[in-house]
Amino acid sequence: MNKAEVLKKIIEQRRSIFPKDYIDTEISQEIIDEILHSAIFAPNHKRTKPWRFKIFRGEEKVKLASEMQAIYKATQPGHLFLEKKYNDIGFKINKADAIASIVVNFSGMVPEWEEIAAVSMAVQNMYLTCTANEIGCYWSSPKLVEHLKESLTIEENQKCLGLFYMGNLE
Repeated sequence: MNKAEVLKKIIEQRRSIFPKDYIDTEISQEIIDEILHSAIFAPNHKRTKPWRFKIFRGEEKVKLASEMQAIYKATQPGHLFLEKKYNDIGFKINKADAIASIVVNFSGMVPEWEEIAAVSMAVQNMYLTCTANEIGCYWSSPKLVEHLKESLTIEENQKCLGLFYMGNLE
């Protein structure tokens, strides 16, 4: 296949694949690095490079699961709290091998929508790289991420746009 055919095939195969379908094996650090490296080639006006990613693995991932569950419990009125949703938060995070927080850094040099678009294109590059490496992934944007400012050390000019879950497939 020529390059155009390979690219077309990867684009057509790109899917959101959820943690329930991940297997319990580690993604190599080399592939994680490749996934993140692909993100930096996204177009961005005035070269602001507005994306910020933090990888959670191992103990950091376990802490993220506990924090997200605690946030859910603290922000839900008692009558709206669902034990299943609480458990699902922990299950999804713990089932993924690696999770990247997706944060946009607003430079003030270009309209905010352009920087959000650049981050979105960076995440698309990550999706395509995962697909090429047969890694399952999906971008989740639960409202709970708005409460992660401290653990993600989010600055005033930044906003968390979600979490990018990754895991090996059978």
